[in-house]
Amino acid sequence: MKSLNYELDANLENLIMPDGIVVVSPNCIIVSSNEAAERITGFMEKDIINKKCEILFRNSNNDEFIKLALNSGQTFSNLSIKLNCKDGYVKNVLASVTPVVKGKDNIIGVVVVFRDTEEMILLAKELEKKTNQLVNERNKLEAIFNSNIEGTFTIDNNWIITSFNKSAENITGYKKEEAIGKECWKIFRASICRNGCHMEQTLSKGKATLGNELTIFRKNNTMIPIKVNSGILLDNKNTKIGAVETFIDISEIKNLSEHINEKYSLENIVGKSKKMEKVFSLCLSVAQTRSTVLITGESGTGKELVARAIHLASADKKAPFVALNCSAFAESLIESELFGHEVGAFTGAIKSKIGHFELAQGGTLFLDEIGDISPVIQTKLLRVIETRQFEKVGSTTPIAMDVRIIVATNKNLETEIVNGKFREDLYFRINVMHITLPPLRERLDDLPLLVDHFICAFNKKFNKSIEGISSNAYKILAEYKWPGNIRELENVLEHCFILCSKNKIEIEHLPDRLTVGVNFEPDLGNGLIKNAEMEVIVKVLKKYNNNKKKTASELGIDVSTLWRKMKKYNLK
Repeated sequence: MKSLNYELDANLENLIMPDGIVVVSPNCIIVSSNEAAERITGFMEKDIINKKCEILFRNSNNDEFIKLALNSGQTFSNLSIKLNCKDGYVKNVLASVTPVVKGKDNIIGVVVVFRDTEEMILLAKELEKKTNQLVNERNKLEAIFNSNIEGTFTIDNNWIITSFNKSAENITGYKKEEAIGKECWKIFRASICRNGCHMEQTLSKGKATLGNELTIFRKNNTMIPIKVNSGILLDNKNTKIGAVETFIDISEIKNLSEHINEKYSLENIVGKSKKMEKVFSLCLSVAQTRSTVLITGESGTGKELVARAIHLASADKKAPFVALNCSAFAESLIESELFGHEVGAFTGAIKSKIGHFELAQGGTLFLDEIGDISPVIQTKLLRVIETRQFEKVGSTTPIAMDVRIIVATNKNLETEIVNGKFREDLYFRINVMHITLPPLRERLDDLPLLVDHFICAFNKKFNKSIEGISSNAYKILAEYKWPGNIRELENVLEHCFILCSKNKIEIEHLPDRLTVGVNFEPDLGNGLIKNAEMEVIVKVLKKYNNNKKKTASELGIDVSTLWRKMKKYNLK
């Protein structure tokens, strides 16, 4: 056996490491195996050495190929066989059986080389992924260079542009022939060019930069915002030969961001009641800190809207806001969603995953329906909040947490604690600042503003010009209990807009559930909604000394709408 092992050692070292290798003696005893065989089968070398080869190859007729190779000296390749693994698991592998011959005809054993097909598929995918990230001799990946999304160019050590792709042409307006051979600052003309720009850092310090935002001038002298990444270019001797930059046009992203900021800002949370004024005050105060916030309220009261508004009013408003509905995932998945996982952390984890905590780094993580998480996850979440670090599932490497946590629930957590369903210590950790959103039935003073807000919004959405709602229809809205709160009100008014072909929403346009069994009085046209709306407008006009712009902003309507209503109510 020593002779057989000695003659094979040199060959084993040169074989491809992903392949499992098992050496079998003439009497079908396993005499050697490599680390890859241990990895694929789960058996350690000590578990199979000096054991019959059937321990690995007893399924179907797999061991027959070994016996044939030993008896006839025949070589077999590309065999699809089933391999016995530890704990009774059977794995499909691609194998070859090669006899080891000493002298002319003396067969002293066989070498079985096998490859885990699933592992090779994953390895191929991983290799493809890594290949797409590698740079070629001049650090210009063909896939990126020909991308329709990212502009890409390279410069040499003298700042001369040496390549310029199609997307770079589309974004800058310069043709490749116009850009190549010129200094990069003559093409991009950004304010930071030659003044500490990212490419200077890359060239001077050999340091890659990611996610820089700047404004450049296109060839036609129009300005355009871009986001850029840069990296160093090295030759095959690891000598710096220049730098590469990829960039994208973020004009649409900027516009979308401004739209989101406008939609979710505190100014666009409609309400002037005393309870809502308290909510606004708390939001503005907590926005100046990074303290943990607990938002409670019934479903539909706008908890996520308030969480986003707090984030956008904070100093971290440009950082990520990441939301996770804790009730939307099974207990077996919520931990991975929160913290991420590594490859092989559990069955089906074929690639690593970034969790919501990591996605929200530097910004805000909003955990909705926090009252629905299991005690096990509560314990892990408490640990993360206490230590300010977390670990991915399947990893032992801690990741420092730089996240403000905002949680929300429609449950009474104090009752949940009494019932043993929520940890008291976790409750005290998340209840640093508590904001309670009142249900709509407790803030009916805001109903005229809310109705007007949604009418303006739906007029734009449906391209209609509905002026308002009749007094009888409004009376039904005011007397309804609104179990679905503001979300239900929004849906009711959208329902009305779909049905209404007049300039005013009437009772007939309301959903049946609101009107069944209701006796209506004649609509006098100057009922409750008129008085309520007029009183609110007068109050806000006085507050701002008749400043129409500020008044319209606080009421959440356009200035033109305010003028129309003032004319309607004869307000001067």
